[in-house]
Amino acid sequence: MSEVVEKAHEARDDSLDSVLTARLARQRQHQRYRQRETTSGIGPRFQRQGREMLAFCSNDYLGLAGDPRLAEALAEGARRFGTGGGASHLVCGHGEAHERLERRLARLTGYPRALLFSSGYQANLGVISTLLGRGDVALHDRLNHASLLDATRLAGARLERFAHRNADDCGERLASLAGQRRALVVSDGVFSMDGDVADLEPLVAQCERQRAWLMIDDAHGLGVLGEEGGGTRQAQGIAPERIAATVGTLGKALGTQGAFVAGSEALIEALIQFSRPYIYTTSLSPALAWATLTSLDIVRDEPERRAHLSSLVRRFRHTVSSLSEFDLHLMPSETPIQPLVVGPSWRRAPGERGSNEAAALALAAALQEAGLWCSAIRPPTVPEGTSRLRFTLSAAHTHDDLDRLMSRLFEAARRLSRTGRSA
Repeated sequence: MSEVVEKAHEARDDSLDSVLTARLARQRQHQRYRQRETTSGIGPRFQRQGREMLAFCSNDYLGLAGDPRLAEALAEGARRFGTGGGASHLVCGHGEAHERLERRLARLTGYPRALLFSSGYQANLGVISTLLGRGDVALHDRLNHASLLDATRLAGARLERFAHRNADDCGERLASLAGQRRALVVSDGVFSMDGDVADLEPLVAQCERQRAWLMIDDAHGLGVLGEEGGGTRQAQGIAPERIAATVGTLGKALGTQGAFVAGSEALIEALIQFSRPYIYTTSLSPALAWATLTSLDIVRDEPERRAHLSSLVRRFRHTVSSLSEFDLHLMPSETPIQPLVVGPSWRRAPGERGSNEAAALALAAALQEAGLWCSAIRPPTVPEGTSRLRFTLSAAHTHDDLDRLMSRLFEAARRLSRTGRSA
């Protein structure tokens, strides 16, 4: 090594903190620095930094996370079964509460069996890594959740994508992959950042035509869609045997924590035998599993929650659509996820990087000043130029809550548009 190179190497600071500090600075520069907020209270009304906030950014779609019946069921479950599973399901951690919950989840989703996981990320990793390996292909909707993409990469499978909600493009790509050892088509049921819903019938038909398997991650559809809250498949009348695997989470509409995979007898047995995230993880808290049984009772017995939620969605869309005059645009979603995208006129200078992100942050801050909490979503979570406020509605919101939000949102848009948009 030459003396010049040696001196340059010595001058460069390669310490861990130096490298990471520079990376964090770039994140701040691009308006993408994320910060946690510590809260207290029960949603959608939280205390944050000593102030009450009305939240429109939680995935607690049916308002069950703060339901006192779930709290009582959680306490009862802890008294009966303890707070922790103590071991993995395959050692001694699979208890009565887990078994009952799996059977109820299978009935809700219409499948022969269901299998509990500790998180949706683990469930997605467990399915994809069990079904695919090196040489296999996972064909994803372009807007799938990050956990599905990570699961494919960790499984060592080849990752391909088809145009968003485009079954024809999916079919063409499947045809071009003919001869691959295995092909798995993967799609969200409800897309988490856009709020739109997969059109399952043409997607199922393409998979059947091309002899591919289909997996649906229905984290945001379960409990919300379908006459009985059974999710996207139930809402669209697709027979369960036409979809190889459905993943659902317990921590959104059901108000607790954890996830599950529903499918055939063979699929569930294969996951028990071969899914490393299932085999090598301590089981979900039995108290949480017991509380989730009460969640399922409420989903079954109180359809008025879904009806109220639907009325909020319709009213929000009818009113907020007129924000397009300020170059703020609602995406085409009929679900509780209602994204409002910042348009190109909010760039302070042509081609300026990060200006959409800055505008989304400014709108979120204006709402926060009014005691309303809605997070600004920026790249890389969403594509460049599509930064947005991602409003999520809940059955725990009232129409008065919605009026307050919409009034303040219009005020913020009028005020900020005078200074935040390019000529």
